[in-house]
Amino acid sequence: MSSKGLLFSQKARPNCTECNVSVGAGQTAHHCQRDYAGVGQRLNNPELIAMSHPSSFLDRHAALVFSIRTFAAAMLAFSIALWLGMPRPYWAMATVYITSNRLSGATWSKAAYRMLGTLIGAAGTIALIPNLVNAPELLSLAIALWVGFCLYLSLIDGTPRSYMFMLAGYTVALLGFPVLSTPELTFDLVSARVQEIMLGIVCASTVSMLVLPRSVASAIAKQADAWLGEARQLGADVLTGRGSDDKRDDERIRLAAVASEIDQLCRHLDYETNTSTTITRGLQRLRQHMLALLPLLASIEDQRHDLDAHQALTRHIAEISAKAARWLAAEGDDDREADALRFMLDGVQPPIDAAAGWTEIMTAGFVIHIRQLIDVAQDCRVLSAAIAEGRDPDALLLAFTADAMSPAMLHRDHGLALWTAAATALSVLACCAVWIATGWTDGASAPIYAAVVGSLFAGVDEPLPTFRKLYRAFLVVIAVNGIYTFGLLPRITTLELVVAALMPTFVLFGWMAARRATAGIGSLLVTFTAVQLALESSYAADFASFANANVALMVGVGLTGVVLSIVRPFGAEWIANRLLRSNWSTLAEIAESRRPLDRVAIASLMQHRLALLASRIAVVPAAARRDIANLRQLRAALSVNELRKASLGRPAAAAVNELLVRLAMACRVHIGARLPDQLLAQLDNTITSALRERVSEGWNETLYSLAGIRTGLFPGAAPYRPDEPGQGRVAA
Repeated sequence: MSSKGLLFSQKARPNCTECNVSVGAGQTAHHCQRDYAGVGQRLNNPELIAMSHPSSFLDRHAALVFSIRTFAAAMLAFSIALWLGMPRPYWAMATVYITSNRLSGATWSKAAYRMLGTLIGAAGTIALIPNLVNAPELLSLAIALWVGFCLYLSLIDGTPRSYMFMLAGYTVALLGFPVLSTPELTFDLVSARVQEIMLGIVCASTVSMLVLPRSVASAIAKQADAWLGEARQLGADVLTGRGSDDKRDDERIRLAAVASEIDQLCRHLDYETNTSTTITRGLQRLRQHMLALLPLLASIEDQRHDLDAHQALTRHIAEISAKAARWLAAEGDDDREADALRFMLDGVQPPIDAAAGWTEIMTAGFVIHIRQLIDVAQDCRVLSAAIAEGRDPDALLLAFTADAMSPAMLHRDHGLALWTAAATALSVLACCAVWIATGWTDGASAPIYAAVVGSLFAGVDEPLPTFRKLYRAFLVVIAVNGIYTFGLLPRITTLELVVAALMPTFVLFGWMAARRATAGIGSLLVTFTAVQLALESSYAADFASFANANVALMVGVGLTGVVLSIVRPFGAEWIANRLLRSNWSTLAEIAESRRPLDRVAIASLMQHRLALLASRIAVVPAAARRDIANLRQLRAALSVNELRKASLGRPAAAAVNELLVRLAMACRVHIGARLPDQLLAQLDNTITSALRERVSEGWNETLYSLAGIRTGLFPGAAPYRPDEPGQGRVAA
């Protein structure tokens, strides 16, 4: 509740902003069961955004355009590989589908990391295979440990760079197991595979850049505008009390999840060759403002509830809230109305002195937060206009500026990542054990698929149901490849006919991969169809090889699903509880810190956890669901951070330090029940100490921060009452 803002430092706003632009609000379907597995489907889906924004034919059919463009790149890579006489040209074709993304910056990002991951995996293969080929058990253990270690690095990274680690892991299995029969040719075969993959990467990146490129920056700008429209509508509902508490909670959770996806897109901006650094900085600044909106709206909602409950919301403040709501609903594009609202807010803000009661403190905080909401909303509009016009965001006169242009911080669960990576490594070992024990010639393919599929689906909460669905998808892959291998390809004699025969299937699967609703199944179908079809320069298929290869595929996938479900039996509820405890641990760390931390980093970390909880919200207890939806730990953490900045006299500083020590201890052991009443009493005593302190520069900030901690961590508690003269403090 600091007057300096939740995330930013505040500066005086001039009477006139520099530009004026309207942004449309995206409409999002509300899921009545709060199932957020497809969260952000409209806000983060270019197809659906196009419905509420004027768009061209290419925008409306972007998925089909992407599919045709990617198929052309795949056929280009396949044709060049054939012309160069590469031994497995289908790897160049498959690499195009693995690398390609609808956005050019994301394609370049994935291409760069795929190239690095392939080179690291190739080096690992050359180091392991020749030295351990005569000890298959030891070699199996070494490959499994390599896959597990690289997967662990991938899981804790969480950025586009994580793909490099994951690929480096399973590339050793992809390259190593097929060359066990001819270890002396390891370098030659690995070198050929790397060349094929590099060819696919070059073709995918070049076609993405030259043929109807789609910019990451423009996609982020559209999605951010739609997100801000929804946030403004939520702000109007909060200010007027419109809608139910549950509905507003759902909206905050949904917006946090979509914002996390926008964060992931922002990480591709550095690879956007046709986007200026000015636009990149503007988007980063806009994202920092977006981080401020959700906790700000949650604070306003809690304060309004408290004031309504005690009939302390005056008629004048209620009227100003209604006017601010109308201004937000009108997209906040009337600067004169905004200035008039600020003037009215200045007139109703109660003075705070040593005799102030809880009502005055809450009213003052409520008024300050409404003003901050107006300022942040105007800043977002100014930034959106600057991004559209390519202007430098550093030259804008904004009400709020972040301490630094720090990147968003992601939640990382090292324990869960290590356990998940170990489970995948065990699945590789299990497949190796079946292969070695049976002496199955084609059995080496099973651990390959265990490494690949186990890495790709390592993050699922419930492995067994997921792998049951995968089985059906792989049956489709086997059926399609069977039709091509034994029905169509034997009758085809030219490359042109091969392209014509492949086009319907691969364009369909590519279209599915480009659509959000079918992206997962489409990507799997198109990639594994290209790999399993194994097109080469001449037709040389027989049913025995086909059957063995596909049996190995199903064994590898099946064993991986079984092992993962046995080793990782905890499920979504266990993971959700870990996320909830992580927020309390972060709050404890902030309370223990002796210096202020990066406020943007704190906000991005806790809102990322909220996004991770969105897909698991059905298993979160009702009380905890209300707390996370209102961002209570985040708001308390930001208030604690503000406390560390205040300059206080010795008595008040000692009381604050004592409070934060007790708060950290309580958060360390908190398991979901109500925080101890002793902590609330000590918090009230600290507020009393702050009120008695001689008014100083940081006095208001200290008082508002303490009140923010109280409303955040003790919702529904009785109002603060100052100690009577001579009344003793509660013992620490």
